[in-house]
Amino acid sequence: MTIARSRQVCLAATPYYHCISRCVRRAFLCGKDVVTGKSYEHRRQWVEKKLFQLSDVFAIDVCAYAIMSNHVHLVLFIDEETANNWSMDEVLKRWHQLFNGTLLTQKYLRGETLLEPMLYIVKQTAEQYRKRLMDISWLMRLLNESIARQANREDNCKGRFWEGRFSSQALLDEKALAACMAYVDLNPIRANIAKTPETSNYTSIKLRIKAAIKGKQPEKLQPFVGNPRKDMPTGLPFALTDYIELVEKTGRCIREDKKGFITQHQPKLLTRLNISADNWAILSQQFSRYFRGAVGDVDSLTEYCHHQQRIRRTNLANCEKLLA
Repeated sequence: MTIARSRQVCLAATPYYHCISRCVRRAFLCGKDVVTGKSYEHRRQWVEKKLFQLSDVFAIDVCAYAIMSNHVHLVLFIDEETANNWSMDEVLKRWHQLFNGTLLTQKYLRGETLLEPMLYIVKQTAEQYRKRLMDISWLMRLLNESIARQANREDNCKGRFWEGRFSSQALLDEKALAACMAYVDLNPIRANIAKTPETSNYTSIKLRIKAAIKGKQPEKLQPFVGNPRKDMPTGLPFALTDYIELVEKTGRCIREDKKGFITQHQPKLLTRLNISADNWAILSQQFSRYFRGAVGDVDSLTEYCHHQQRIRRTNLANCEKLLA
């Protein structure tokens, strides 16, 4: 039985979530249809462009993404602090980039004088918009609806393009976050459509490597801010070079003749996270197979289930086995 989205997202437990949207039947998001010979590769750019447009408006950062032939992987960060610090004007301006708003919000932004009861309604409406602008469901809805309309218009057809719901996983700690991001970044290599991370088109890792060569980080992605410390800025709690090294070495090892790592050459990030090479080989290639719900250590999983009023801790055995 499916679980309500409100019971999957818990900001008290974690701001990081792994989302997957899949196409229905034989609908093509990208790739090439071997039956008709038609290429849909240009649709990858649709998704990437729309995703970044939405992340600029929402208080949601993109940590990792991979646009595949019939599905999209995203790792998202909900920036609740930033959203709560927006002024009412900022909230309304952002929402009006997506929708027309109400007659009263339009009048307010035009600078028209409003009576006190009307102004109160505008304030209440703005608070509703604020919550939506840090809601993964709203971001995914706008992303998927836009792509579905474009694809159906191009295919000259009607009906569903995506499955009814996108899946969502809470990533409760650093180990789960690093494993899931690497799993997402390495999707094209596992699917045999790219040989190395730096040649994986329409992925976050390619953007990061391209920017890192110039000594920068991509503006469109949540930055790496280093290992955990006091007064950390908002960002991924890893060193950029450590993460790129980890993903690149993992990508080059995903071959039939060579699985996992040679232990003595294990990347620094795995050592800090205390994940064995054997476990990492499983996590980076089969994350979605082993984990269907929230992912994290036993304490994080227990706290998450308590917040969400759940009795059963799903994934407990695999979390203890692979992330301990």
